[in-house]
Amino acid sequence: MDCYFHSNVPSVAQCSDCRKPICATCHAGDGMCPSCRLAAKIAAANAEPQPLHGGVPKRQKPAPVTTLSDSVESRALVALGYPLPPLALLALFDRKQSPYLRRQVYQSLAFSGGTAAFGLALTWMLAIPFLNISAMLILAVLFPVWLIASVVYGIKTYGGDDVRIPIVSDWLEERLPAH
Repeated sequence: MDCYFHSNVPSVAQCSDCRKPICATCHAGDGMCPSCRLAAKIAAANAEPQPLHGGVPKRQKPAPVTTLSDSVESRALVALGYPLPPLALLALFDRKQSPYLRRQVYQSLAFSGGTAAFGLALTWMLAIPFLNISAMLILAVLFPVWLIASVVYGIKTYGGDDVRIPIVSDWLEERLPAH
């Protein structure tokens, strides 16, 4: 007779609980088949419920990062620095800015500069015969993506949200001292 769990493997014993034929692989020292052992473990776990230690922290809405000392004009200038990079350069001269706004200014300049550098590299790739078609397609998509992203980042910055641009924020955190 073959094992109940392994076809074409001869059985060597019967399960002590359900009487199914089991092979040497399925046979354990207790004489039970794998399904009966599992059922016994589940029953033992359900018999004595164990309390969970700790708790689930309640989710709280994060506080805005801007401070009351940030004027509306400063936030607007920094927010407009995303789609209009010269305004971000102008915002660098504001000495009353909080560290949050100064970080956003650097982030907007790095975002615009990185996008411009990528666009310049794609423009140079237009001169390479086999790469010019793919570079042209990417270049055609780059400007609308940059424009939409910079407007969204500007709106979030003006609202006081902590804007994190995937590659740029990590790059800046490595180079700028913590405030």
